[in-house]
Amino acid sequence: MAETINKSEEQWKEILSRDQYIVLRQKGTEAPFTGKYYANKEKGIYRCAACGQELFSSDAKYDSGTGWPSFFEPLSEDKVTLKPDHSHFMERTEVVCSRCGSHLGHVFDDGPAPTGKRYCMNSISLDLKKEE
Repeated sequence: MAETINKSEEQWKEILSRDQYIVLRQKGTEAPFTGKYYANKEKGIYRCAACGQELFSSDAKYDSGTGWPSFFEPLSEDKVTLKPDHSHFMERTEVVCSRCGSHLGHVFDDGPAPTGKRYCMNSISLDLKKEE
């Protein structure tokens, strides 16, 4: 696992755009069908937009019909941390970057084989490093 990155909220505000800060650091959510990666079919590795840690392969990406980029698994289990989320009167599981603690989205148990998981991520939380 990569070394943990710890920055103050003021430092994150300097690094991230306003919209990135709202999602990555304040657990916001972008509107469905608006993010740059929800319908993207390019091959590569999706990284954390805050710290650059590699998170998901395009090989695990699928169209969930939800309007957000969805993956059936991370590159490895140590790339993300799962946390209980009881906000908005719902029972969900939050997905955060294990390296910098930034909010990425949520994971649900309604995904395809082979895992049955749907890692429903915010496009703004990701940065695609395209395959060459």
